[in-house]
Amino acid sequence: MNNLDKIHQKHGLEPVAFSRGYVNYLIELLQQLDHEKIAECIRHLEEARHSHGTIFVIGNGGSASTASHVGNDFGLAVLKKSKKDADRSYRALALTDNVSVLSAIGNDKAFEHMFVDQLRVHFRPGDKLIVISASGNSPNLVVASEWFKQQGGTVIGWLGFDGGKLKDIVDVPIVVRSPKGEYAPVEDIHLVINHIIVTWMQYNITNEA
Repeated sequence: MNNLDKIHQKHGLEPVAFSRGYVNYLIELLQQLDHEKIAECIRHLEEARHSHGTIFVIGNGGSASTASHVGNDFGLAVLKKSKKDADRSYRALALTDNVSVLSAIGNDKAFEHMFVDQLRVHFRPGDKLIVISASGNSPNLVVASEWFKQQGGTVIGWLGFDGGKLKDIVDVPIVVRSPKGEYAPVEDIHLVINHIIVTWMQYNITNEA
């Protein structure tokens, strides 16, 4: 029985009690976050900004939506907040957003190639890759991460459960540790991680001389 099952068992479907139980569980998971890993993630993203590298973001399903959110926040949201020149902002690109490219690769080759084939075109030395996955086992993310590392790139993982295969592949694993199958809380906290980082970025770039 996972923790969501326990919340349901304890509170049933009474909305107020269930909502409170869910939020209390999120707080428990948030308190377990490895803030040193988040700081390490930020350091790599700053390296990309200063070298004019690109931060690629990938994920599947709900994590694809999170990847799109991250791509928006790291780029335009930071630039809008900072009111600085564009070349001082972050170059971020979610490889989840071009439906024609994704469907062409999936149709012509295989689902596993959907991200790595895009990276083969866009990768340049100094780029960073963020992979977002609750299970950490998605084949297309594993293939993309392995290829990216072979090129000398840095891979950051926002993961869940036990980290899956990606935990041992990525350079910086940030793992939301919860029982397997608890996708919703993991995806919630991945968005929190995004907002922690983007808020730090906004203050950092506005404080630059």
